[in-house]
Amino acid sequence: MKSLQAKKGLNGKWALVTGASRGIGQQIARGLAAYGCNVMIHGRQLQHTEATQKIVSAYTVETCCVAGELDSDEGIQTILEGVATGPGRVDILYNNAAVMSKAAPICEITQAEWMRVFKVNVFAMVQLCNAFTPAMATRGYGRVINLTSGIADQPRLAPYSVSKAAVDKYSRDLAFEYREQNVLVNTLDPGWLKTDLGGPDAWHEVESVLPGALVPALLEDNGPSGRFFAAQDYKYPAD
Repeated sequence: MKSLQAKKGLNGKWALVTGASRGIGQQIARGLAAYGCNVMIHGRQLQHTEATQKIVSAYTVETCCVAGELDSDEGIQTILEGVATGPGRVDILYNNAAVMSKAAPICEITQAEWMRVFKVNVFAMVQLCNAFTPAMATRGYGRVINLTSGIADQPRLAPYSVSKAAVDKYSRDLAFEYREQNVLVNTLDPGWLKTDLGGPDAWHEVESVLPGALVPALLEDNGPSGRFFAAQDYKYPAD
């Protein structure tokens, strides 16, 4: 296991974390705030963000809450408007929000179910990257962290696993596009965690996603891009 080695904080940066009202996103928001990062907390509805906002308020950072469903263009537009009327920029983008497939024999999974999962897990991610990465490139700084999964040998959950394979490939392509502009695009496997999505039988508590989930955000300028990071590979340094 590697120890987190962070040479500097994230003071003054603004991070947008989708699905930050609970679970992994909530932990990521807390971890970023501990490093001095201002946080935009996303939830499907604004009232869902209150618990995370309370947690982040323990740190000396600014917060902004944005709301919108990720399965529709209207919901994405609402999020973009929230960012525009808030800080007006995104320096660090965590595409964390995702939905799980409904389990079924792989050849009986409907097209509607495939589309439901891909709308949130892939298409929303692409729309948010399209919205924010060009400006990151213009400013010469950006960190994009797209959450993936180590799921394997689960054909009854094929839409979810295939959507995460799409996340991996898209992230590598986006990383190559911005390879010379200090916009680092990486994927993060948070591990199998006890969340609403992971279920009660998961191997790890949700808090264990830290500090590993922060590593791609804390990368030095012109650092690794197009890489895979596993949250469970990291621990906080000993006191």
